[in-house]
Amino acid sequence: MKKYGVNELRRMFLEFFESKGHLALKSFSLVPHNDKSLLLINAGMAPLKPYFTGAEIPPSKRVVTCQKCIRTGDIENVGKTARHGTFFEMLGNFSFGDYFKKEALKWSWEFLTEVVGLDPDRLYPSVYLEDDDAFEIWNKEIGIPAERIFRFGKEDNFWEHGAGPCGPCSEVYYDRGEKYGCGKEGCTVGCDCDRYMEVWNDVFTQFENDGEGHYEELKQKNIDTGMGLERLAVVVQDVDSIFDVDTIQALRNKVCEIAGVIYKENQDKDVSIRLITDHIRSATFMISDGIMPTNEGRGYVLRRLIRRAARHGRLLGIKGSFLSGLSATVIEGSKDGYPELEEKKDFIAKVLSQEEEKFNKTIDQGLEILAGLEADMKEKGSDMLDGREAFTLYDTYGFPLDLTKEILEEKGYKIDEEGFKEAMEEQRNKARKAREVTNYMGADATVYDEIDPSVTTEFAGYDSLTGESEITVLTTEKEITEALSDGEHGTVFVNRTPFYATMGGQEGDKGVITAGDSVFVVEDTIKLLGGKYGHVGYVEKGMFRTGDPVTLSVDSKSRLNTCKNHSATHLLQKALKTVLGTHVEQKGSLVAPDRLRFDFAHFAPMTSEEISRVEDLVNQEIQASLPVITEVMGIEEAKKSGAMALFGEKYGDSVRVVSMGDFSKELCGGTHVSNTGVITAFKIVSEAGVAAGVRRIEALTGDGVFAYYRDIEEKLMQAAALLKSVPGDVSEKIRHLQAEVKALSSENESLKSRMAADSLGNVMDQVTEVKGVKLLAVKAEDVDMNGLRDLGDQLKEKLGDGVVVLASSTGGKVNLLAMVTEGAMKKGAHAGNLIKGMAAIVGGGGGGRPNMAQAGGRNPEKIGDALKEAAVLLEGQIK
Repeated sequence: MKKYGVNELRRMFLEFFESKGHLALKSFSLVPHNDKSLLLINAGMAPLKPYFTGAEIPPSKRVVTCQKCIRTGDIENVGKTARHGTFFEMLGNFSFGDYFKKEALKWSWEFLTEVVGLDPDRLYPSVYLEDDDAFEIWNKEIGIPAERIFRFGKEDNFWEHGAGPCGPCSEVYYDRGEKYGCGKEGCTVGCDCDRYMEVWNDVFTQFENDGEGHYEELKQKNIDTGMGLERLAVVVQDVDSIFDVDTIQALRNKVCEIAGVIYKENQDKDVSIRLITDHIRSATFMISDGIMPTNEGRGYVLRRLIRRAARHGRLLGIKGSFLSGLSATVIEGSKDGYPELEEKKDFIAKVLSQEEEKFNKTIDQGLEILAGLEADMKEKGSDMLDGREAFTLYDTYGFPLDLTKEILEEKGYKIDEEGFKEAMEEQRNKARKAREVTNYMGADATVYDEIDPSVTTEFAGYDSLTGESEITVLTTEKEITEALSDGEHGTVFVNRTPFYATMGGQEGDKGVITAGDSVFVVEDTIKLLGGKYGHVGYVEKGMFRTGDPVTLSVDSKSRLNTCKNHSATHLLQKALKTVLGTHVEQKGSLVAPDRLRFDFAHFAPMTSEEISRVEDLVNQEIQASLPVITEVMGIEEAKKSGAMALFGEKYGDSVRVVSMGDFSKELCGGTHVSNTGVITAFKIVSEAGVAAGVRRIEALTGDGVFAYYRDIEEKLMQAAALLKSVPGDVSEKIRHLQAEVKALSSENESLKSRMAADSLGNVMDQVTEVKGVKLLAVKAEDVDMNGLRDLGDQLKEKLGDGVVVLASSTGGKVNLLAMVTEGAMKKGAHAGNLIKGMAAIVGGGGGGRPNMAQAGGRNPEKIGDALKEAAVLLEGQIK
């Protein structure tokens, strides 16, 4: 057996299932998308849950992935054993209502034995105790002797998680030999020793558990395969553990080289070597997926891994920072499957260096304090560290509780964890009171919640697109900071801004903030509680610090286009009320630089005539060059003036009233053109329903309209050129071509039918009799299903009473057809059942009525066997 490397095995697995019609998807991020049940992706199927539940339609019914995963449940054992790790890659093939047990089990066996080359005599399948289907497939179809198939109960071979989809599993174990066994008599599959290693697990989700222990068959049955890549590599490379496979061994050796130690010479040092090897893999991949070290959530997991690795580096005698250098070895070994690691190499190194540097600044002092606390406990005869002392180490010196716990456990001490939690909660309560702010409606906490509530922003952008101000607060995406430098993303807050923040359906302004030669690109402007305007973006060059005087410049073209679309939205709403009726009411809107979107209450799709009337009315008011006047007045005065207000919207005592001549008057805080003529032109590009009783219009203005027509004109010119015509004659030319295509298609079908018949020659001498029923079963070359049907009709007419079975191969796929005359049907012949049996032989499926049926398949080389089977099947049908 060839000892394939980790990268080869990954590639082989993906390519194998691609050959079986699977769509290969890239590994999803370690950060779960729209899944609050997980902190980190911990299994190959986790990112695919929406496809299994039916919440989303999968890009293909067959999918294959190699998914990066993190599990930290056994983190205390990492390093202490050779089998535990936090990072691993999970190979998986998945079916969403497509194939099921037969294909899944056959392919698992084919991959392990024929592709990878594992010895079949060392492989042992297991099935769920009651899963006779899986047992039969392993035994009868794949040919595994019954005594080598193990039946296990629910705990081992049934996957379920409370209520919901669930089902039995079938695993494959590999016998690694006696040297890995426990030596006990009767050691076999299921023993806790390392001899029999699970290398494959097929989960058959075929039931729905109501949570009360009642199981119903699912209409859509799924396949979820999981196989650890590193574990497979252990078997293929015939090594002791995951730390000995090629890519991880290279990293392990690098750790030894940096530390100047030799693996397997000292047990304590081996623990540190393995821990560092594992943790730097996890940290590298986590940072690559945008996870930053913090004190909460997944960021805390990352910080904990980095600091554990850094501390064990010290235990090995490594001087100074070393983790960023190790990450380069991780990247070198894994970039074949994850090219994004190479792209983010410098960023990963920077984050690791910064975090290790932070820890190095405090670890010596922290260790010194911890040593003093140990001495105090020893003097008092206590083995328990006070929880508040542990919290001080965490809060002041950055020692995660787990790290303090780990250091103390090595010396036989424990921690008062309840006391730690109490001190943590007290500190949080103090912070909350100091901020005097609340997270309403259970909204997720963000870095912005940490900003002093007294910070606010004055908007000065109605009349000016530039302004001078001073930075009051800077944040990264995770925390308040004193500075932002080259390439860093974050948010800038100032005293006074010309940037409009996203609200009322209008998108926030874009632009730049400058301070000398330093440039911050504003990608969005957001409004937060307390009237704070956040300018979100990144530092293009230089550095920005709190207190810096800055110049703020709004992108004037983007703002003007937004203004055109916003003013056009007001005209559109009035036009809709005029054309459709006063029941029209705004249900939502979006005003962006490139388009406008308007949702409104209406009971039916708009007709093309209604759309044209609305469009004409808006353009009429644009051409009238109505003055756009904005007045600030009291809410009651505004309502009396006839200004349109949004139902359910809350307004302050003073409001802005935007009037466009006598045509439109609305309450609005957005930005607008000074005259409707500035809008230039208006075009509705779509009208559709978005909810019951709610329609949506998307439209363009100004340059957007001209670009729209230019695009249409260009496409029309291209079409005319292809038709060798001029734009005015395109429709007529297409009608002529359609007529030609129809005539040629008819002629083509007729020719194909004749050719198919000619290629067979005189086949009537191949007619056989099965219990008195004539059977003609022949193969035709390269004939599609339509051609087979025509050919079948011709042969059935020649045959008289009987059964015609045809098979053909086109484009690597099989087409099967069966036709049965009325007389043959009376004797028991059934086309649908004939085809069903034949299709199984060519790797496909299909069926149909008693008189006619068809099917497809994937194995053309089996056509001869299928045609022979037709006689056997027919014999079983005839009474």
